[in-house]
Amino acid sequence: MLGLDVCEFGGQVLELLWLTVCYRGLLADKKDLHVEDEEDERNLNYVAPLQKSLEEIRQLDKDDQSLVKYKRTLLGTETMPAADPAVARVQVTRLTLLCDQAPEPITMDLTEDLSALKEKTFSLKEGVTYRLKIHFKVNREIVAGLRYHHVTSRKGITVDKVSHMVGSYCPKEEEHEFLCAAEQAPGGVMSRGRYAVRSRLTDDDRNTFLDWEWNFDLNKDWSE
Repeated sequence: MLGLDVCEFGGQVLELLWLTVCYRGLLADKKDLHVEDEEDERNLNYVAPLQKSLEEIRQLDKDDQSLVKYKRTLLGTETMPAADPAVARVQVTRLTLLCDQAPEPITMDLTEDLSALKEKTFSLKEGVTYRLKIHFKVNREIVAGLRYHHVTSRKGITVDKVSHMVGSYCPKEEEHEFLCAAEQAPGGVMSRGRYAVRSRLTDDDRNTFLDWEWNFDLNKDWSE
C-alpha cells in the first residue's frame, strides 16, 4: 500500500550517466523489489560499482566533448562548498502523502524526533488514490541507486511490501524530490483500522540513510 515529473526524469538521466561513466558496461538487474529486511534473492548477485567522486566523474573522458557537455548539464560546473563530514551524505527531510481528495497534504517532518512520529497517527480515507513524495538532500558526493522501501502491517501481520527505485542524484544546495507511483488505499468495512508502516531509504551499497516508523488509520472519511 501506500509517473514521471521533471525531477524524476532528471534522476533517471543521472542514473544513465552514472552507468555510462562508472559501470563501464557492467549492468546488473535492478528491478523494483518487494522487500522487508533483505533484498529479494534476484538481487543477491548484484555488485554495486566502485564509488567515484563528483570531481573524478567530471575529469573522465575529457576528450569526448559531447559527454563533457552532457555532464556539465547534469552535474554543473561549480564546486560546492566543503560539506561538514559529520552530516549524512543523504538527509531525508520529509515524506508527503498527496491526494486530490484530501483536505490538505499529509506531511511528516523527518528532521524531528522520529520516536514522536511513531506515536502519531495520520488519517487516510478508504479507497482513495494517493502518491508519496520523498524530500531529501544530497551532500558532498553523488549517491547511486537510491531506493525507498516500506512494509505495512496490521495487528502485527504484514499486509504489504513496496520498493521504489528513486535513482541517482548529485549533491546540491536545494532539496531533491521524488514522486512515487500512484497507489490506491483499500476499501470496505473489513479494511478499516490502524496500520503500522516502516519506511527506509537505502542505496546501491545497502547503506540505510533513514529508517522510521509511522501509523495511519484507514477510515470511512477524512474527518474520522
